[in-house]
Amino acid sequence: MSRQPDALMAARAWALAFCSSLEGAYEDYPFHDPNWAVMRHRANQKTFALIFERQGHIWINVKAEPQWVDFWRSTYAAVLPAYHMNKQHWVSIVLDGSIPRKALCRLIEESHALTAPHSAKRNPRTSRPAP
Repeated sequence: MSRQPDALMAARAWALAFCSSLEGAYEDYPFHDPNWAVMRHRANQKTFALIFERQGHIWINVKAEPQWVDFWRSTYAAVLPAYHMNKQHWVSIVLDGSIPRKALCRLIEESHALTAPHSAKRNPRTSRPAP
């Protein structure tokens, strides 16, 4: 059953606001398609979430540790192999109300952490970590 337009807008607004609240995050539209919002890190421009409407629901693609992908998929029916992404490292979450908000936030936060810039200082001459 697909959601009403107001519910879709509310789900999308929540997802964008939550992702934007994470440290250094910003919203991007590189596909020139307003349906696809890409959430990135300001420091390294890496994507940590893609938010889009599909099949009458808002979906979010997030990166996950490969050893946890099967756990998330088997625990929540709303967590699926990633739509248009590497299925070993990414999952899609369908915002249909079936996944608890706490689990949803955790998945997004973990994706944000997995794609965050490396904190180690680099030696610009050798590209190796500074001593």
